[in-house]
Amino acid sequence: MYTFTLAPELLETELKKLILDTADKADDIALADFADDAVLFGDDSPIGLDSLDALQTAVALQQYFQVRLQGDRMVRKHMMTVRDLAAFIRKEHGA
Repeated sequence: MYTFTLAPELLETELKKLILDTADKADDIALADFADDAVLFGDDSPIGLDSLDALQTAVALQQYFQVRLQGDRMVRKHMMTVRDLAAFIRKEHGA
């Protein structure tokens, strides 16, 4: 379960846990090694998410953080890094 928070650093930590869990990478990547500005997709990514991971993460974001990323364009714009995703969630919640 994830804690809904908009607090600085706490939201980023919860998002990292959610991403690692939904992508089934929690055993591969330590939370401490997952930087807020690490690229989530592509060859340069230490996380190495793919399109299925993006879909599963988007569903989990809607469930736990009450935000909706609709379409590939929104995912590409707001899910590049944890920092981008946190900014999107804070904006959606008026923080």
